[in-house]
Amino acid sequence: MIRVSAPSRLHFGLFTLPAPDGSSEVWPDLDGRPALSSRAFGGVGLMVERPGLTVSVEPASEWSASGPLAERALLFAQCTSEALKLEHRCRVTVDAAPPEHVGLGTGTQLGLAVARGVALAAGRGDVGAAELAQLVGRGRRSALGIHGFAQGGFLVEGGKRSATATSPLIARMPFPEDWRVLLVIPHDLHGDHRSREAAAFQSLGNTGCDVRRTEALCRLVLLGMLPALAERDLDAFGEALYDFNRRVGEMFRAWQGDVYAHPRVAALVRLLRSELGVRGVGQSSWGPAVYAVIPRENAATIAERLIRAHGWRESELIVTAAANGGAVISSGSGE
Repeated sequence: MIRVSAPSRLHFGLFTLPAPDGSSEVWPDLDGRPALSSRAFGGVGLMVERPGLTVSVEPASEWSASGPLAERALLFAQCTSEALKLEHRCRVTVDAAPPEHVGLGTGTQLGLAVARGVALAAGRGDVGAAELAQLVGRGRRSALGIHGFAQGGFLVEGGKRSATATSPLIARMPFPEDWRVLLVIPHDLHGDHRSREAAAFQSLGNTGCDVRRTEALCRLVLLGMLPALAERDLDAFGEALYDFNRRVGEMFRAWQGDVYAHPRVAALVRLLRSELGVRGVGQSSWGPAVYAVIPRENAATIAERLIRAHGWRESELIVTAAANGGAVISSGSGE
């Protein structure tokens, strides 16, 4: 048996959007002449230990899958086997998985975990994360989950030059071990996905690339978040992260109706910032997951205040460390 345990992914936001036809604009130089083709998407994110997911794969006489998201896991397994021209069949067990479409990158981590398990069960340990992602149809826009599955940590990807390319990883840093992430995931909300997500990008692409916004986002990463991580300056990191995520939200305002995907998300961000004093707050991907980066010693107190004073349920809150490593592979019964 092969067991694959993968972290969850927080997506802090994109740098830019492509045109509806997938093409990129050309950015001018100081004299106004065409100089540099823009790249589509790109972005910043972080891998976290919880909630994470675990998948077990073992050879079997027939294809089967069980556990949460079993149907999707089985499709990923069969797709991987067919693409790699493998002859064996497998039993796939999803031992644990977070919900889909809440901003945790569950689909990508599930696809990669299943694909890795199927490949390893057939003795194919030579297939990298980027290739696995292509086999299961992931990474069409963001590659943060792909790089995070392989390496973990705080990640910056540089955007795609073509629709089929995997966005390159341009920066990776370990997250401070004494920082924690408080996740708040409302049970009754879900983010856009599949056809709704595709429609959003098609619609928003018609507005064209905002070079000044992209430049501001790059500044917040290169001169804000990355040096703050290097210096372990939580306040500076939090302010840069909040500003980055809020500016990305402006990119999607025409579709979401606001900077954040839902009024409850917006209210929670305001609460965490204004009343609870947390600086690094935002919405992950399409939401509804909200993250707050806090000192380890404050984590329990802030979570308790959300439950006792503001009506959030304990089951909607997760306090987690960052995952500074990628997926963990083990073999055998695991007993």
